[in-house]
Amino acid sequence: MAKRSNVPARRSPAAPKAPKVGASELHTLFDFLRYAVSRFNATKLAFAHGTTDPVAEAAFLICETLHLHPDQFETFAAARVTVAEGKQILDLIERRITTRKPAAYLVNKVYMRGLPFYVDERTIVPRSFIGELLDSHFGGDEDGTSLIGDPAEVESVLDLCTGSGCLAILASRNFPNAAVDAVDISKDALEVAARNVADHGLEDRLTLHRGDLFKPLGDNSYDLIISNPPYVDAEGMASLPRECRAEPKLAFDGGPDGLDIVRRILDEAKRHLTPQGGLLCEIGRGRDNLEAAYPNLPLLWLDTEESEGEVFWIAAADL
Repeated sequence: MAKRSNVPARRSPAAPKAPKVGASELHTLFDFLRYAVSRFNATKLAFAHGTTDPVAEAAFLICETLHLHPDQFETFAAARVTVAEGKQILDLIERRITTRKPAAYLVNKVYMRGLPFYVDERTIVPRSFIGELLDSHFGGDEDGTSLIGDPAEVESVLDLCTGSGCLAILASRNFPNAAVDAVDISKDALEVAARNVADHGLEDRLTLHRGDLFKPLGDNSYDLIISNPPYVDAEGMASLPRECRAEPKLAFDGGPDGLDIVRRILDEAKRHLTPQGGLLCEIGRGRDNLEAAYPNLPLLWLDTEESEGEVFWIAAADL
């Protein structure tokens, strides 16, 4: 049994108290949105889990309570909310503030590229730029340009550090004829991934493997490897916001410079890529460290609507 400490536990600063608001005082979805944003701003919440600002987060929570897709918020913004629904929304707003848990954990859902995925505390809340890049740089967009050729001819895809399985499922959509393998070291995360695979009806095309990176895959080779591995450095780990500390530490910690896992992926990837294949990997703000560690690698840095130089692509021939 752990010993009790005589030192009083350090308490987090209490959130500023707001005047009590009754559900009958707010009428429309937009009324609740405005109230939620004001409360979120006053309590200085952090947003990094599928939404990047208080407006988007408030809209997400309101829509989940009302069983609406987030894209439907504007359509119903002027619609009146029942008193019972309003109480549920207010309760969820206060839970977000008092628990400081990511909104996705409170409603067990997150959206990526418009698709819903189940999520809970067993896995990190997915928020990767790779989903957008699969559309924009691998044949999913209108002009059909692709770094890997015709997406219909891609036969095999590997998702390393799959977590809840979201990227593997998005890859299944982008590469309709590919068999997809997804690997994670966490048994808990793979249980969440299995639920998402079943929810999206991909049991016949997507196989989950438990293990350390490439180890459970034998000599398998892939046309495409994607990965959003742990890449937070020691300084970043020390300053994680409270919301992020609710997530599994294993999914964040990339070692002193954030590159412990990324180095291993780069060093081993060539043995598991077909000659025309390539690696797509997200590393957050680690570009300078990575380029210093691998000065001779011709890394292609890909930007998205909300990121610059946080994801790299490298062809198998260049590894």
